[in-house]
Amino acid sequence: MKRIHCLSVLFLILLGLVVSGCMGLDEASVQNSQFQKDISYSDDFEYAVSEEPIPIDSGSAGVGGVSAERKTITTVDMSIEVDDAHATVETIAKAARAAGGYVSSSSVYDSYYDSSNAKEGYITVRVPESDYPQFIADIEGLGKVTSKSESGRDVTEEYIDVTARLGNLKRQETRLFEILNMTETVEEVLSVEKELERVRGEIDSLTGRLNYLDDRIEFSTINVRVTEPRPITRSWGLRDAVSESVNGFISMVNALIVLVGYLLPLVIVVVVFGGAFVAVRRRMRR
Repeated sequence: MKRIHCLSVLFLILLGLVVSGCMGLDEASVQNSQFQKDISYSDDFEYAVSEEPIPIDSGSAGVGGVSAERKTITTVDMSIEVDDAHATVETIAKAARAAGGYVSSSSVYDSYYDSSNAKEGYITVRVPESDYPQFIADIEGLGKVTSKSESGRDVTEEYIDVTARLGNLKRQETRLFEILNMTETVEEVLSVEKELERVRGEIDSLTGRLNYLDDRIEFSTINVRVTEPRPITRSWGLRDAVSESVNGFISMVNALIVLVGYLLPLVIVVVVFGGAFVAVRRRMRR
């Protein structure tokens, strides 16, 4: 009986352990499923947030703090006819400085028209983008506009790209300085300084490009060609006729000279052989 009683107690203990183990597994399974559910909900939430469209205001800052407004480079080419080219070039230069701009280049020279004292001029000015329409109107009032063209090159995408790359490189430079302060060996210092030198070179290059774009965007380029009217001469065609006659005579003389140059050796040969033939014939008659 004692043996049966001991076996019964042992069986009850084992049964209790099995039941408690199953309950622990069920609880762990419930917790695991709840954890997976939380992860799934968190992923869905993150995905939903990342897919949410962000409204963009055209007047607000864009990528890297760059304004979303359009960046354009304006260039104007025009020609005007005036009575005094030199004075007009000086007037345009003064107007550009008064508008807050500057003169990039200018020149005045004699016209290519023959027997004429007419002059021509060329001037390139840079004026603020906001003032260039009024500046163009003022130039048009100085004389007769013979040609005019205007072009605008959109550089918004390049401007935003350069600004974003420059910002990333500056953050990388800051991080490299932090790493440099934590280095302990000479090899690590040299390696970090080499990377810093590369980053600084790229920063300088992009900064120069950004400054160039800012200058071209803020100041419009205006190229003006200034000409004086060609004097009208009345010769009833006599001067042209005399000129053509003289040119024709000179051309004929040149052709004769060339012809004589080609025929002269032949004439010399004929004269020499003809004289020798006559001399031999006279001797034979004697």
